[in-house]
Amino acid sequence: MDSIWDLFKPEELIRFGGLFLLILIIFLENGVFFGLFLPGDSLLFTSGLLCYMGVLEVELLHLIFYIAAAAFVGYYVGYWFGFRTGEALYKRKDSLFFKKKYISMAEDFYKKYGGLALVLGRFLPIVRTFAPILAGVVKVKPLVFLFFNFMGAVLWPLIIVTGGYFVGELVPNALDYLNYVVIVFIVVTSIPIYNTLQKERKRKKEEAANKA
Repeated sequence: MDSIWDLFKPEELIRFGGLFLLILIIFLENGVFFGLFLPGDSLLFTSGLLCYMGVLEVELLHLIFYIAAAAFVGYYVGYWFGFRTGEALYKRKDSLFFKKKYISMAEDFYKKYGGLALVLGRFLPIVRTFAPILAGVVKVKPLVFLFFNFMGAVLWPLIIVTGGYFVGELVPNALDYLNYVVIVFIVVTSIPIYNTLQKERKRKKEEAANKA
């Protein structure tokens, strides 16, 4: 790693820390609120691509299993944190790694999709980190959480890691286009987040206007 900015480059992260760092990042991003700034989808896609190229020396199915396990355990850490902190989380002051609007965003997403938010939220940054925390806050039943956590933890890497692997197989010199792929991932996954934030901002303005 030549500079601190390489922390935001999935390929450099994997080349630097290998499978261990990859699994650690997945664990943190899925269960610890300050992990929301870590790369998620782009990291999974890159891991699949580098797995095909042999840079990441692990079988594809093993890679999917390790990532799924890290994501599964990470969600339980988030669930436990939310369960223990409860409503106090809504009173927590904003900081560099925590914003109340992130909780509101996850809450709106959860209200809309119910338990499926724990599955669909895997594919959305910020929601991926805060969905299990919110599930703990609202005291989702353990068996329900187990079911949706397992589904999301398996489907997330199964789709994205496998996608990266087969892109490497189908596209010659795919690594040369990796930066563009990462940008596309960031843009696509940011659109629903942006829309949610805009709706939340509009809702607050309407509430303020009604109170006036």
